[in-house]
Amino acid sequence: MALRRVTDESAFVLHRYDWSEASLVLEVLTRQHGRMALVAKGVKRPTSQFRPVLLPLQPLLLSWGGDAEVRTLKSAQWQGGHVMPTGEALLAGSYLNELLLRLLARDDPHPRLFDHYRRAVQLLASGQGSAPWVLRAFELVLLRETGLLPDLSHEGSTLAPVQADQRYALDPENGLRMARVEEAHTLLGEHALLLQAALDADEPDTGLWAACALCETALRRPLRTLLHYHSGVQVFKTRQLMLDVQALNRTPP
Repeated sequence: MALRRVTDESAFVLHRYDWSEASLVLEVLTRQHGRMALVAKGVKRPTSQFRPVLLPLQPLLLSWGGDAEVRTLKSAQWQGGHVMPTGEALLAGSYLNELLLRLLARDDPHPRLFDHYRRAVQLLASGQGSAPWVLRAFELVLLRETGLLPDLSHEGSTLAPVQADQRYALDPENGLRMARVEEAHTLLGEHALLLQAALDADEPDTGLWAACALCETALRRPLRTLLHYHSGVQVFKTRQLMLDVQALNRTPP
């Protein structure tokens, strides 16, 4: 049975929907309770104490009550730690949120995924990390935590160990397989083994970011294929928005 009252739970707002003239429904990611829906009553009124707090990509402490599918928000506090990402970092963070909404079931807690998400958002906000390898690392952790990522140390069909000097294709249904000569978008076995070792580590972030930085370009298309396959979409909305913005930036005045 769902808890009737939860106090000061670490959380992030993923998305907001209109509920009524004055209220919103929030899709939030919490550390101990997973993805949840909360109704924030009266939040759109100018006098609401929640209005300046309930922003995406900001670390929050939330309290709520109720045992229905949509619980009632009772309080919200900003935890501090970083400012709102801007520019391409904001788009990248919005992409992470869309992935969570597409692939993460409600009321299914993943504390390790939550912690990785929090650190990824901090990196994007600080400008310390290159967004592409931050995104690839998050995609890997999300797929791993939801049971959708094949083992990267063995071939899927034969269970033969991955060889460091060979190239492999990543199939959504069968996992890794030896790549054919003419195939593009393949992954070097050495990199696959590094990624698997980082994912298996107790604290995967640093090692995983380093591994993704080595093979970010090669990872991009195989991971995108996996994500599209399991989410049932052809193009993520935030990714299309990023592409549109990049195209505008390249257009001469």
